[in-house]
Amino acid sequence: MREPDPHPLLENRLDIHDRKQFEIKLECQPSGREAHSRYLVEMFAFLPASLNVDQDTYPRESFYADIHNYVRLKTPVLAFREVLTAEHSPLSKLERRVEAGQLQPESELVYQAKMLSCVVRGALRRFVREVKDECGRLVQGGAPETELEKLARESVQAVKVILERFRALTRRLSQIKLQEKTRASLRLVDEYLSLSVEQFFRKAVADMDRIPRTGPYLAPRKELMAQVIDDEHYRKENQLRSVISPTGDNEEYMHRIGFLKKFCMNILFLSVRREAGRTGWEEGAFAMAAGLAMAFATAVAFAAQERFHQASLNFFLILVVGYMLKDRIKEGLRRIFAAFASRHLFDRATRILDPVTKDEIGVCKEKVDYGRAARVPKEIQRLRQTDDFITVSQGELAETAIRYQKQVVLDSELLPKMGGGIASGVTDIIRLNVDRLLRDMDDPEYALEYVDLEDFSVGRVRAAKSYQVDLAFRFSVEDGKTKGVSLQLVRLVLDRNGIKRMLRFEPPALNLC
Repeated sequence: MREPDPHPLLENRLDIHDRKQFEIKLECQPSGREAHSRYLVEMFAFLPASLNVDQDTYPRESFYADIHNYVRLKTPVLAFREVLTAEHSPLSKLERRVEAGQLQPESELVYQAKMLSCVVRGALRRFVREVKDECGRLVQGGAPETELEKLARESVQAVKVILERFRALTRRLSQIKLQEKTRASLRLVDEYLSLSVEQFFRKAVADMDRIPRTGPYLAPRKELMAQVIDDEHYRKENQLRSVISPTGDNEEYMHRIGFLKKFCMNILFLSVRREAGRTGWEEGAFAMAAGLAMAFATAVAFAAQERFHQASLNFFLILVVGYMLKDRIKEGLRRIFAAFASRHLFDRATRILDPVTKDEIGVCKEKVDYGRAARVPKEIQRLRQTDDFITVSQGELAETAIRYQKQVVLDSELLPKMGGGIASGVTDIIRLNVDRLLRDMDDPEYALEYVDLEDFSVGRVRAAKSYQVDLAFRFSVEDGKTKGVSLQLVRLVLDRNGIKRMLRFEPPALNLC
């Protein structure tokens, strides 16, 4: 199996998560040479006016309710060979602890077991990607048949050894007095490893459907499916209900695999502690506005007292008018300061904490602007000029622009270390729920009158009604003197039922990451 290629500082992937959610997945890998790294995500959403979405009908609070952020540590990248031999492999660490009798704290045993499942899952995912690439080369006639067979055989053998060594550890630990929670956790990790092998090996065989099922192409399929069957039998022997049924609805299977994935990967998900982004600044600015207004009212009172030495109707009217002006000055200054804060300060901030050490390893800040305040830059406007519709609509047809910004600053020195002392990166997942955009849409299906050219009879044909929403992205990363900017544009085709499809557009040659 080939070694994974080194990753750039920031990678992004845009995709549809489900019918109602769009997903942005970012992977940031700091160089480790600088104390801090930062990246900025800017999303510009261009919505047709017919959707009736603006800052009044879709306020900031509602937008943030539809944005879901998940930040987790990047899974350490280890090939199957490294999982078996490297000193920093979770499997090796677990074996050394058991051999030395270092079973306390028991949470460390569970942590290393979970990390092993995450590392193996990552290696399986890369294996499936390589199988898909090899199949593509075979279809094009650019690779020998033996490469695919070699890749499958080496991977199956490595997975067998990994499972055998881990299960030998769990059998050994089952004879030692441990807390029941620790025993149950190790059993669940074992089940998740088995399910991960089944899931990705099945996917690899499914990807081989493009190549013939005879001759040299048959052996890789047999080896992979033999391991799938072995793991399925293993789970049956242990009376686990995570076995696929060809005739049932597999509800229990889906529930268990979903629970096990969350259970094993929770060691990677970072804790967050949300704070108001600009409350302190705003309160200070509003206090200043109140002070300036009060100073004006006091000055008016002093001036009136100098002019009228005793209480009179004129003195009373001047005080009342002064108070009225003071109130308007206060509100006017509040609006000015609020507009300034909205333009230059983030709406909210989130502290990112390590799930194990509880150290603060980063800060995330977010901001949303509407309409003119969104300030769409020139390069984003040029990026959208993909066809005549968009070219002429900018500035002529009404549309709502929403700008969402997310800035993350990472403390590279506090990030957990992987093998070789390299700081772990983070995976940042942003999901946008589009349900609010669907409320004012028309029915998704129409009937159009159609005249037959042969006999001029009138009939009806089906017509689908959809709406197009452009999402333009600008990704910026900074790691010391290394800086990069990349642009992406996708178009969501929506109807009242949700996302129908996503169209991708090639970004310009600006990617410097």
